[in-house]
Amino acid sequence: MKSTAYHKILIWLPCFFVFSILIHPAYAQETQNEVVKCEASDYACVIKTLTETAQKIDNTAWRDQVYREIVKTMAAKGDFESAYALLDSIETPDTRALSIRGIGMAVADHKYEPAIYNQIFTTLRAHAEKIEHPPSYAIALTYIAMSQAFAGDNEGSWATAKTIENQALRNKAYGETAEIQAEYGDYKNARQSIEYIDTVSFRNKAYHTISKILSDAQKYDDAYDAAMSIDNPYKRALAIQYMLDGQNIEPNMEVAP
Repeated sequence: MKSTAYHKILIWLPCFFVFSILIHPAYAQETQNEVVKCEASDYACVIKTLTETAQKIDNTAWRDQVYREIVKTMAAKGDFESAYALLDSIETPDTRALSIRGIGMAVADHKYEPAIYNQIFTTLRAHAEKIEHPPSYAIALTYIAMSQAFAGDNEGSWATAKTIENQALRNKAYGETAEIQAEYGDYKNARQSIEYIDTVSFRNKAYHTISKILSDAQKYDDAYDAAMSIDNPYKRALAIQYMLDGQNIEPNMEVAP
């Protein structure tokens, strides 16, 4: 009889321990987290899962790269507050600058009112100010200036570019802004952006670039004007030739006597 009772204890005691573990809150929570699945269309659930997954990446550079893409997704969704919050988790300076770019470029797609644009760009500037690495900080400002141009905020773009202390990066910001404006067909403001460039070589390069952009858009008068603004004869000739090639000029069928 004792032997039977003893065997019953041996059988049921392990089961009791397993049952105790299964009903323990910590285990239940962990198990629940493991089995929870999102519907692919459930943005809030999926982005939460993605963010929590990124947090488990040990390599800082890799983790920051994943955060950067999440930030871009949040901004594209219009979830700017979450994007700002995640920016603070990015430790790599250049990746943080690229993340600021991702938010800025997504802004123009939302077609906000000027006041909302201003609020967003002001917030991005505040986050850029947290970058202690000078080159990455300057690049972040360049991206903000470009984003402002994309959003049609030309004055804001010029004001941001003006604050970049590094001359080369400042001129790059003006040049990038001019390209965006030219792509929008806004030659007047593209020309103004280029005129802010204080180095002849940078200015010639910018005029050459936007002349090609305008030629591709079949805005040949503006393209020619931009080409004629190039000081370097060689680059000016190349730009004019590119403009002529784009026009598919009809041959003169009249034969001289």
